[in-house]
This record gives sequence, structure tokens and C-alpha cells, in this order.
Amino acid sequence: MLDENGNPKEEKNLLTWAKWFEIADRRIARTKIGKSEISTVFLGLDHSFGESNPILFETMVFGGTLDGEQNRYHTKKEALKGHKEMVEKVKEEK
Repeated sequence: MLDENGNPKEEKNLLTWAKWFEIADRRIARTKIGKSEISTVFLGLDHSFGESNPILFETMVFGGTLDGEQNRYHTKKEALKGHKEMVEKVKEEK
């Protein structure tokens, strides 16, 4: 789950988490450039699957020449930085 500041917080109750996940706005950044949209979201689950520090955020490009390009991050701070970097990468591809 995310707290009121958009930072991850653990939720041990599966039902509470599932209800939150169903309606939550998990997007922390969105940028539209031409036909491309760069979206950074909180994944809601650890995508490291226990092999490293939790991977909780993802930036993905939709549309344009970099469609499907993605990066994943451990922290919100890393994700916001990565979002900006992906925006610049998309701009360079135009």
C-alpha cells in the first residue's frame, strides 16, 4: 500500500490490501510526449521475489518507438528519477 504521502507501507492483512489495490491510484508520475506516454507506478507487490531489496515501482513507455521500454526501482525516489530519465530518452528518440 501507499501512505498519504505516496510512500510504500506494508499491509499484513491480505483483504485490506486487495480492497486498496482494486481502487487505488498507484501512478506517481505521467508524462505525454507526442504519441508516447511515460507512466511510473507503484506495483503493489515486491517484484524482486525475495532475490534482492524489494522492487516496488516501474516506469513504462506506451506508444512511439520505445513502446514497451521499462525500468523497475526499489524506492519512490529512484522511480521519480528514473521517470525523468525515461522522459529524456523518449525526447531523444523523437
